[in-house]
Amino acid sequence: MSQYHLDLNFDNITYQEEELNLKEFESCTFNYCDFSNCNFIGVVFIDCIFNFCNFNTSKINHVALRTVTFNNCQIKEVNFAMCDKLIFEIAFNHCTLDFSKFYTLKLKGTSFVNCSIIAVDFMKADLTEVIFENCDLYRAEFGKAIANKADFRTSYNYTIDPTKTKLKKALFSLEGVKGLLYKYDVLVE
Repeated sequence: MSQYHLDLNFDNITYQEEELNLKEFESCTFNYCDFSNCNFIGVVFIDCIFNFCNFNTSKINHVALRTVTFNNCQIKEVNFAMCDKLIFEIAFNHCTLDFSKFYTLKLKGTSFVNCSIIAVDFMKADLTEVIFENCDLYRAEFGKAIANKADFRTSYNYTIDPTKTKLKKALFSLEGVKGLLYKYDVLVE
């Protein structure tokens, strides 16, 4: 298999542990592919789209995600923190990201739309201008994150400590404000 792939579609493929290593994909679309067995090393995705793919528990260390969109994907227990940080741009639509890690990543302007983000680690991440649209953020961890101008208005189940997370000009709904007050054990009705 060639090392560089441009403008191709990949459909219904179950990838093996090292099958994609040291390969580059540009403007490619992956549909219904299973990456759960993969242990990625030196893989580059540029302007790629993943539709209905399974990444659950895959090891994506040393992967470059440059303008990559995930649609309707299962991405549970994936550690994004070890990804290549050069031009790291991602977007998630209708994805399940439960128990994944974005620790210390610069996610400025990233959009999470209609996603399950349960118990995800955003500690020390730069979430400036991130859009959380209609996302379940139950037990997501935001400690020491920068969430300035982030939009939480339509999301729910979050608990964020404003003394440990920068939230300047972040957007919240009136209903969601109780997620900022949880540590004070007050009731908002």
